[in-house]
Amino acid sequence: MNIGIDIGGSHIGIGVVDSNGNIKKRKDIYIGLKEKTKIRKYILEEIVKTIDEWCGDKGKVRKIGIAAPGIIMNGNIKYSVNLGLSNYDLKKLLLKHYPNANIRLKNDAKCAALAEKNLGALKNHDNSVFICLGTGIGGAFFYNGRLISPRRGSGAEFGHMIIKRNGRACRCGNRGCFEQYGSMRVFKSRIKSCLNLSPRIEGEKLRKAIEDNIDNKDVKRIIDTYLDDVCLGLSNIVNILEPDTICIGGGFSKYEELLLDLLKERFKKAKYLFYKKNVPNIVVAKLGNNAGIIGAALYI
Repeated sequence: MNIGIDIGGSHIGIGVVDSNGNIKKRKDIYIGLKEKTKIRKYILEEIVKTIDEWCGDKGKVRKIGIAAPGIIMNGNIKYSVNLGLSNYDLKKLLLKHYPNANIRLKNDAKCAALAEKNLGALKNHDNSVFICLGTGIGGAFFYNGRLISPRRGSGAEFGHMIIKRNGRACRCGNRGCFEQYGSMRVFKSRIKSCLNLSPRIEGEKLRKAIEDNIDNKDVKRIIDTYLDDVCLGLSNIVNILEPDTICIGGGFSKYEELLLDLLKERFKKAKYLFYKKNVPNIVVAKLGNNAGIIGAALYI
């Protein structure tokens, strides 16, 4: 049994994945605003409880692949801004419960990118960038079909490049990070505030609220500002890496019909690209919220 686990900023997705990338079982667990002292215990307990429910015989658990945000080294979550974790050796803790399992951890955006490269939108694109616009912003870069990974850290921390000097404070401690302007968390928060919506409203209800108010000048302004900031961040990435294709995953993929065409049009017109005659294609991830689970279970 191959288990894929995607630990996000707001929830944990756990799935049983077959060799073809099909998720046979899935469970989503809401993390919420846990205290830093409690989140370590909560993550471990929920993972173990779910796996034990699915598989009474621990010996059947062959592999546990975990996608987690932040800097991951040797099975240890060294530093995760959005989870408020540092030096969380999840592999060591899980081995106490599943001593015969192959347990691996990798940065969540890299796991999702590997799934999209093998089974999704990047399957035929060897020189490409994957960027996850969700609670935060993560990324990955493929060159000649190979995921580029540095020796130190996880790399491709696109969310923490500075796009505004002395800009908004970021959870990482810096100011002006791309994540504070281009993440879906920031976009949705501004929309909710503008329309006086409940902070808890999500999913289809939030998308419907945006569609119903699409002619509202304040909503238009928020969308325009958001897309311009995303274009600025993407242009910096393109100017450095020159990919043929950009694949956008995370929460953005759920807003494809609302935002993708507008983003493509604005990206071509924006005056941020160095080589304007070679604009990369922008596509949305095909695997959606399943990408992290599939990538963790099969490709790390």
